[in-house]
Amino acid sequence: MNDSLKNLKERDWTETRAHSSWQIFKIMAEFVDGFESLAKIGPCISIFGSARTKPGNRYYDLAQEIAHRLAEEGFGIITGGGPGVMEAANKGAQSANGKSVGANITLPHEQYPNNFIDADKRLNFDYFFVRKVMFTKYSQGFVMMPGGFGTMDEFFEVATLIQTKKMEETPMVLVGREYWSGLLEWIRTVMMEKESNINPADLDLLQLFDTADEVVEYFRVFYTTNKLRPNF
Repeated sequence: MNDSLKNLKERDWTETRAHSSWQIFKIMAEFVDGFESLAKIGPCISIFGSARTKPGNRYYDLAQEIAHRLAEEGFGIITGGGPGVMEAANKGAQSANGKSVGANITLPHEQYPNNFIDADKRLNFDYFFVRKVMFTKYSQGFVMMPGGFGTMDEFFEVATLIQTKKMEETPMVLVGREYWSGLLEWIRTVMMEKESNINPADLDLLQLFDTADEVVEYFRVFYTTNKLRPNF
């Protein structure tokens, strides 16, 4: 490497380090804002799913119904704040006069705040990892609707935190047997039985349902014997 190229790379790295130092303060501010906002809301359920699911789709309608029913049970509803399943869940919460929270993320496409988030519960994040802390710390349950990479990221993040006991054992529900069964079968036959990368008990963390009745009843029964509290 010639001297001029070496000096350029060293200068670029120094500038990057300086930027990272200032970045810490923005990250801290997002944590503080999120903690202060969500700590006041009370027990909530996070509902995850695709931003691309359109009104009229069966999973859009089902997410709306589940959120409505859970709000009637006294839970606030937290979503990623965007369109699709997130919009449906926020709409369901508001239709039941429940608390409707949106933890929006700034992205170059797809993500914009939906119109069914309570005005005082609209949070905005630049960092996915800060946003995921908010979901996991203040949710007393997780509903995974069909979704893409983002939903899978949230699914495995939550499963890992529960499996490793970094958070309290918290209900984790997958909605849509047709959608999730293939993944669960691969987890069982390959991840667990063939490679022994997880234990049989780890699969017990996941509940698979098709209807709002099943989801709501599962949460109702779980919290007749378990306390409602932040997860960590």
